[in-house]
Amino acid sequence: MELKYVTYVRVSTKEQGKSGLGLDAQRRDIKLFLDNYSDTHYQVIAEHTEIHSGTDDTRQELRAAIRTAKEKKAILLIAKLDRLSRKVSFIAGLMDDKNLNLKVAQMPNADKFQLHIYAALAEQERDFISKRTIAALKEAKIRGVKLGGLRDKTNERNKAKQEQADQFAARMWPTLEPMQQQGLSLSDIANRLNEIGITTVTGKQFQPQTIKNIIQRCTKN
Repeated sequence: MELKYVTYVRVSTKEQGKSGLGLDAQRRDIKLFLDNYSDTHYQVIAEHTEIHSGTDDTRQELRAAIRTAKEKKAILLIAKLDRLSRKVSFIAGLMDDKNLNLKVAQMPNADKFQLHIYAALAEQERDFISKRTIAALKEAKIRGVKLGGLRDKTNERNKAKQEQADQFAARMWPTLEPMQQQGLSLSDIANRLNEIGITTVTGKQFQPQTIKNIIQRCTKN
């Protein structure tokens, strides 16, 4: 019997959507799932892409993906659980839907019950981190720490990093510009630079986002 899948990928901002970063990573994880954890015979009958915040559950593409999966008796396949929503209540509603079959690529063997528990734990962790940050700021204020002073030092460090990045971008532009004019993608440019051993200003390999940042710095005027 051939399995049918409906895939759904989402990023939060237009910038992420334009660059493809985030979307490509999700599609990669979905393909890894299909190649390694699905039955030999399967078909992806629909692909849905959305650029929308995960805190807002009124998402047309997600609704369409769910509707198609249920109508076609297909499996709704996502890369990560938080691509559905960051709200446990919303995820719980999907888990309770007996007509919806859901799989998460990064947790290939998890059933609906386990996914529900994971969503609840993730929400608790986010809530705790938020409270911990607020408590740390209050304690710092009681100790007399000048939070504004800390921000000033941070701003100075950030300014120095920005200047360093600008200088590096200017040095790289003569190499990048011809490749951009050839119509190479951000990933292709990054791969070419990595293949010949050129590293970033921090000594790391190039990523598509690194290339995008350099191009923006050199063409912003």
